[in-house]
Amino acid sequence: MTQFAIEARNIVKTFRDGEVRALDGVSLNVPVGQVFGLLGPNGSGKTTMVRILSTILAADSGEAVVAGHDVTAAADAVRRSIGLAGQYATVDENLTGFENLRMIGRLNHLTKAQASATAHELLERFGLTDAGQRPAKTYSGGMRRRLDLAAALVAQPPVLFLDEPTTGLDPQSRQDLWVIIEELVASGVTVLLTTQYLEEADRLASQLVVLDHGRIIAEGTPADLKANLGTTVVAVTFASHHDATSNLHLIRDLTKNEPNIDGATVELTVNSGPQVAADVIRRLDQANIAVVGLALREPSLDDVFLNLTGHKAEEVVA
Repeated sequence: MTQFAIEARNIVKTFRDGEVRALDGVSLNVPVGQVFGLLGPNGSGKTTMVRILSTILAADSGEAVVAGHDVTAAADAVRRSIGLAGQYATVDENLTGFENLRMIGRLNHLTKAQASATAHELLERFGLTDAGQRPAKTYSGGMRRRLDLAAALVAQPPVLFLDEPTTGLDPQSRQDLWVIIEELVASGVTVLLTTQYLEEADRLASQLVVLDHGRIIAEGTPADLKANLGTTVVAVTFASHHDATSNLHLIRDLTKNEPNIDGATVELTVNSGPQVAADVIRRLDQANIAVVGLALREPSLDDVFLNLTGHKAEEVVA
């Protein structure tokens, strides 16, 4: 038995008669029983990859195996082995939560008794028992997302695709969904997660692939990616954005990475934070430049992505 729940080799997908190359030779190995993160901004190819692996789209070239089944030659077997929850809730808003889950159970060839029992179990598992007899259109965004995730689990699939599952949710609802995902993985489910949220990837994923313009630009554990950037971010806040840009030349050479300017703050990613912070203060003091603040912190995946791509993860890429 393979150690990978998902294997993809050199997946290529184009649109508009080849003008748009959504995926450009992407390969993945997703270990069994882990959260594997596909990280990237809108337009990076994340959703296209999920659609190919879940048999919704056909790749132009390359090959992929999900739960031991070829996505092209054994598409039906793949569909029986996966659950899919997309960016937007796909439940029927006019049905109750219970009716939605029971219907999906019947569509998955469960008996009436099995479908009803499964619906009740999932409503309880996802904290929706009290709302189970209410139409889904009365649910909050977080409740609908939990119902959508419950629907993806009706058939107890070993592999679950979550395509930006927390998009649009408030912070508490996002945290609640993270806990549910962690519980699913603890029970043995393999999760392929796409996200723009760096904090989400850092919290959930054991392994990451960073996509940009359809290509893999980095891969590894969250800790690996951050370690390759540097150990400390030195954030220097000036009185204004103009002061930050006009005085950048005084401290630019203290980092091997491109400094990031965010408003009035200049961020330097370095390996010796305290020493660089002291150098920053000394140089600016010698030039009679006042600073509003100075802070040291560990680099985040936001810093990694900005360093890799030159833009932030949440920026839309055409």
